[in-house]
Amino acid sequence: MSSELLREAVSRTWLDRARSFLALTKPRVVSLIVFTAVIGMLLATPGMVPLQILFAATAGIALVAGAAAAINCLVEQKIDARMRRTSWRPLPRGELTALETVVFAGAVGGFGLWLLAHFVNELTMWLTLATFVGYAVVYTVILKPLTPQNIVIGGASGAMPPVLGWAAVTGQVGTEALLLFLIIFAWTPPHFWALALYRTEEYAKAGVPMLPVTHGRDYTRLQVLLYTLILFGASLLPYVVRMSGWLYLAAAIALGLVYIGYAVRIYVSYSDKLARSCFRYSIVYLSALFAALLVDHFLAF
Repeated sequence: MSSELLREAVSRTWLDRARSFLALTKPRVVSLIVFTAVIGMLLATPGMVPLQILFAATAGIALVAGAAAAINCLVEQKIDARMRRTSWRPLPRGELTALETVVFAGAVGGFGLWLLAHFVNELTMWLTLATFVGYAVVYTVILKPLTPQNIVIGGASGAMPPVLGWAAVTGQVGTEALLLFLIIFAWTPPHFWALALYRTEEYAKAGVPMLPVTHGRDYTRLQVLLYTLILFGASLLPYVVRMSGWLYLAAAIALGLVYIGYAVRIYVSYSDKLARSCFRYSIVYLSALFAALLVDHFLAF
């Protein structure tokens, strides 16, 4: 083999490994986490967020979130191997070892926490560390394999990003930040249960006690509807406490009514196709809702 071909092969190998490590961090999930965290930062002040805080907090939260995702992949590699949705991940495919994953997660997460402690503030660092523990340990190791309420209880970790963003700018956790937390907390169960409904057989095969596995699809469909109604009420609270104005209220009502429409249809005339559409819409819903909050915020000033 010529030296040029050898260099190309080595380069391709390193590129493949880099892609495997990136896949461990669940980039699509982390992107939503970072988006809501940045929204939290921007909503926390009427002016501009200092660039040091904006960049350091965004990078730190993203790195720690990626590290938590990597630990989740490590703990759940056997489950991932049994499910079609996750069997492509690096650990089930043997592309990375457990030791490599632990070292990677430690390095990435540690650097993220260092950024937060040195360039943002200690409160944000400690809250981010608690979020890491809540997701990687409490949810992944304890709750998910033991209780069908794993998503409800574990949803607290997933709801923290806007609180982290708010704390990064203000150095404290205000009422408004807790409202953002509440919205994502209420959003998490119907979001994941829609997924679980059309993946019930896969979760059952993997031995994960998701709600449709333990309580049946009919019960889960009812819970999706009830939690969507709770979410709709929670989404109106920013307007109630005058955190936002009419623009956000109109967006929250419109987006919420569409979501409720999906939930009602799932309850009345379920199909896997409908549950899949509802799951996808839930991501659009949360992104659009927080974007509306941001637009409303800056128009007010």
